[in-house]
Amino acid sequence: MNIFYNRDGIGDVLIISLDEFDETNRTFERKGDAVRIFDKKTNVTGGFNLFNASSYVDIAAKGQVELSEELVEKINDALVKNGFDERIEADLSPKFVVGYVKEKEKHPNADKLSICKVDVGTEELQIVCGAPNVEAGQKVVVAKVGAVMPSGMLIKDAELRGVPSSGMICSAKELGLPNAPEKKGILVLEDQKYETGQAFPL
Repeated sequence: MNIFYNRDGIGDVLIISLDEFDETNRTFERKGDAVRIFDKKTNVTGGFNLFNASSYVDIAAKGQVELSEELVEKINDALVKNGFDERIEADLSPKFVVGYVKEKEKHPNADKLSICKVDVGTEELQIVCGAPNVEAGQKVVVAKVGAVMPSGMLIKDAELRGVPSSGMICSAKELGLPNAPEKKGILVLEDQKYETGQAFPL
């Protein structure tokens, strides 16, 4: 789940993104200040828009809103007040974490891509990476599925040249870090300074 708010840009509206589906099947249902966006074929909820958001939640953010249990509870209260029974649930675990590259092998269908097995503490992810400097044994920054990059790009499960990939191994430039090098390549962390699975602060 990702939440966005930009009062100057779009007004006093909280945009709550939950799930993706075929845009051609998208439809809406409005009750009071809340609008449910869902797939008319499967009835899967893709998200909500909450109008007059400042009367329900106190938000100073501009852009992506940091999730918290308190915020999620207030949004659920607002949905109930406007006639919706559905509750939203949030994964509050960090989306940018330190990963350890356990294995690297060549992609069978692309010369410049590698298939990496990356330990992120709670699980092992398969990530297809195009960086020329990625190697087994490195500690790196991983943007997990659901992360929103500083550029605004949402990280999703993908398939690259026929190989599934869950997450992204990041460069300093992609992370928006100051003095990031222009040359292509992932950010390799100093091994002793970071623990596998710890949150990486942006």
